[in-house]
Amino acid sequence: MNYTDKEIKPLDSIEDWEDEVLTRYPEPNTKAKEEYRNYVDSERVDTVREFYKLNHTYQTYDFVCEKENEFLKFDKKEMSIWDAVDFLNTLIDDSDPDTSMDQLQHLMQTSEAIRADGHPDWFVLTGFIHDLGKVLCLFGEPQWAVVGDTFPVGCKHADSIVYSEYFALNPDSKDPRYNTKYGVYEPNCGLDKVKMSWGHDEYIYQIMKNYIPEEGLYMLRYHSFYSQHREKAYNHLMNEHDHEMFKWVDKFNPYDLYSKLPEPPNVKELMPYYKELVAKYLPETLRF
Repeated sequence: MNYTDKEIKPLDSIEDWEDEVLTRYPEPNTKAKEEYRNYVDSERVDTVREFYKLNHTYQTYDFVCEKENEFLKFDKKEMSIWDAVDFLNTLIDDSDPDTSMDQLQHLMQTSEAIRADGHPDWFVLTGFIHDLGKVLCLFGEPQWAVVGDTFPVGCKHADSIVYSEYFALNPDSKDPRYNTKYGVYEPNCGLDKVKMSWGHDEYIYQIMKNYIPEEGLYMLRYHSFYSQHREKAYNHLMNEHDHEMFKWVDKFNPYDLYSKLPEPPNVKELMPYYKELVAKYLPETLRF
């Protein structure tokens, strides 16, 4: 399908989606949402609403299958993690007033907060790489197919998903194969059998599947699945193992949401640690 420029890029910055999540789920007992963002709220809300309208309209079961077929061949680019970070840096624009940090500093903010709390090194690595799937933007993907709350496709959309009213525009909501509670799935079948909406979470999970522990893979794949780890809307698809693994997703979530601070990490000082960490778990190059 051909999309208009406005459909490809409804947000001024993909960071606007993350700011909207902070508005919904503010950190307890900390600075108000206004301190995270100094745009006029109403202007940002309009663009975020349009973003979700597009996301909820076009993220169908068939769309996800098409994207899996397109991207899970991993034939777009071969590069090291460090080249991927440099590549992601070309996505930077001037529309985020919160910070002047580049992507490497953004990634280190999350991972350094995890490291400071004494978590295992694979957990630190997971924090460091969790947003690298956003390179999808640089492969020409529209913003709504890169970021945004993720959700299962192939079954009824939960009412607790943000802006759920826009699912009325999604063809799957009128398709009897997909619009029932379980849709194409069985009760408590397990999330490994469930297709999620397409975006950076699924992409980086698939790239890292053979390299980091399962707990980290759950964090990568489901860190934007807010309707489950905040609202418990899809317990009927999860099995016991999923619930056990989601304890790790819950541990990761605060680091993902609340580690955005004004003081940038000292990249030069930290780089030797991260070079060693990446070399411990990952090959020299990865296929994207």
